[in-house]
Amino acid sequence: MRQPQGTIAFDDAALVAQTRSGDMRAYGTLVAKYQDRIYNLVCRMTGNTADAEDLAQETFMRALERLGQFRGRSKFYTWLFRIAVNLAISDRRRAGRVRFHSLTGPDEFEQTQAEQLTAHIAKRRAPAPDARSLAGERQKRVFDALDCLEDEFKIVVVLRDVEDMDYAGIADVLGVPVGTIKSRLHRARCILKEKLADLVE
Repeated sequence: MRQPQGTIAFDDAALVAQTRSGDMRAYGTLVAKYQDRIYNLVCRMTGNTADAEDLAQETFMRALERLGQFRGRSKFYTWLFRIAVNLAISDRRRAGRVRFHSLTGPDEFEQTQAEQLTAHIAKRRAPAPDARSLAGERQKRVFDALDCLEDEFKIVVVLRDVEDMDYAGIADVLGVPVGTIKSRLHRARCILKEKLADLVE
């Protein structure tokens, strides 16, 4: 998996070791390194910024509490993502929320979350002056389609197509074989393609 833009280049193993020895500044560095990605992940899962802030904070608190259980058999960031995913799914099921929501308007980023998710099935082709309206409708269609996916399929789409995590990393986060990840992602994309067939040229 490529190094995400903005990720601070510190060795996680060294920072974990320093944290275990009582250096909370080291843990603060780990938080700074991953807080945006964890927040974005849980925000995409819950569709609620306030809930996402709480869940992101809880993720780092849980990770700190359980740091003694981290054996280093996986990478720290996949272990951290696993905690965040479990918290987000539990929160969604407990609250009965099953919708993904766009967290940004079309002007905030050059490529929106919806565009990232549908890059493989929907080419941007909205002519001015209706581009904004059509893009918004496409975005709504994408999220409506995502609503129909079960959590096990939704999470692989988010981790792979939004977080750009490789198959091995996703398998580590979810605790299932790579073959299962590929199968779930294929199934999820097939469902999305079917529901968004009219967006495909």
